[in-house]
Amino acid sequence: MQMARNAQILDSKTIDELDELEDEEEERVLQEYKRKRLQELRDNASRARYGEVIEISAVEYIKQVNQAGEDVWVVLHLYKSGMPLCTLINDHLRQLALKYPTTKFLKSISTVCIQNYPDKNLPTIFVYNNGELKDQLIGPFAFNGMKCRFQDLEWKLYEFGALETKEKLEKPEGMIDARNNGDAANEFLKSAIRQSMRGDDDDD
Repeated sequence: MQMARNAQILDSKTIDELDELEDEEEERVLQEYKRKRLQELRDNASRARYGEVIEISAVEYIKQVNQAGEDVWVVLHLYKSGMPLCTLINDHLRQLALKYPTTKFLKSISTVCIQNYPDKNLPTIFVYNNGELKDQLIGPFAFNGMKCRFQDLEWKLYEFGALETKEKLEKPEGMIDARNNGDAANEFLKSAIRQSMRGDDDDD
């Protein structure tokens, strides 16, 4: 019935009146598209809040990692100055931070963040979400040494779920996927941070 009435109304219109209705409908569709697009841009802007690799200390760990925010992915790199592989990973992370601004990228000199953290475990990357450890890469073997390419590290973090993408990433050709168990390193991290926090309280 409604469609029939609409048809009768349209049939009673002149060509000029129909042209006006068409213009009004196109304007309405355009305005709705603009509204949705602006909302999408606002949403993206509110999420794209990082875009850089932030240097932190042990004292800042709780705030930057555990209190990063709901559903925020955090990538923490423990490194040592002058170690070529750590420098390479830092370079890759800088590029990744620009490409994936919704992920929070952090770095910390290993012995500044964790006292006596062993060099053999470097580079170390911990991946967190909602304050919980989700995955890790520990030591040169996990990165395939100096052969670690940007796309290799990107794929590893994507596979962990730490990178937000509109399109599915494909595993890089020729990539060697080496993994190891980082539970011991993670426990070392937790213990050292607790000791550091207690030390700061004693100083106060």
